[in-house]
Amino acid sequence: MTRELTDIELLRELEPVAEDNVNRHLSMAKDWHPHDYVPWDDGRNFAALGGVDWDPEQSALSETAKAAMITNLLTEDNLPSYHREIAEHFGFDGAWGTWVGRWTAEENKHSVVMRDYLVVTRGVDPVALENARMEHMTNGFAPGATSMLDSVSYVTFQELATRVSHRNTGKACGDPIADRMLARVAADENLHMMFYRNIVEGALDIAPDQALHAVVRVLTNFQMPGASMANFRRNAVLIAKGGIYDLRQHLDEVVQPVLRKWRIFERTDFGARGEDLREQLDTFLVDLEAQAVRFEESRDRALARQARRGQEVTA
Repeated sequence: MTRELTDIELLRELEPVAEDNVNRHLSMAKDWHPHDYVPWDDGRNFAALGGVDWDPEQSALSETAKAAMITNLLTEDNLPSYHREIAEHFGFDGAWGTWVGRWTAEENKHSVVMRDYLVVTRGVDPVALENARMEHMTNGFAPGATSMLDSVSYVTFQELATRVSHRNTGKACGDPIADRMLARVAADENLHMMFYRNIVEGALDIAPDQALHAVVRVLTNFQMPGASMANFRRNAVLIAKGGIYDLRQHLDEVVQPVLRKWRIFERTDFGARGEDLREQLDTFLVDLEAQAVRFEESRDRALARQARRGQEVTA
């Protein structure tokens, strides 16, 4: 049986891959400033400064858009937890340390611009939003990663899932400013995903069975970072029913494209353990497809019932 590489050995072996991808990221990333994406003219004081406090009628967002914006923002807010997780597995030396710092700084922009937008436009209750932020950050988040490969596999899928969610949330807001803002955020998330995806690809070349084990473990236990936040289940249902992020998108736009990029089902370098893991993964994907179909059928029936009720009301 092949000996598994330690995190230190993996970091050393993958250092050239990390350096190449840090340089690639820096060459592709575009500078942008959160203040350029917020409609400041829409802002006004709250009661503490002689203005008017928030009222639900002030929001132009649908319930689905509110749920998605809150969930996405609180997810971005927990940056200290993610920074700690990545830093513990990557360290601060060389290309790994450069990436940890750069990634953290870029992610912080996302929470800044989203919060500014929601407060200025009065899209959601700012007091409830702040209370939720305090609770979520106090609780923290840990994806359960026990190794560097677990961690980098998780963020590969998580960053792409976040990109999809941000992009679709922007469309759901019905506001071209929000759409432009979240498209900019989503572009960052896509570049972040590419860095992590390429690290895992390098690990698959160095330690195929070990890397695949991490990928399978992450996928079969995958939860979004916001899973521990208050009202997550309710908001996740609204987000899924609204077509912002559901099982079909998770499978077709996140899981499958990454697995294809890694050529998981075409590779010929897996050992006996890797072959077993590949069979487990295939079974998992078949089950995930069945779950996605059941959800779509259930959602279609619910939408048809709503349409019929609407017709009866207007008749």
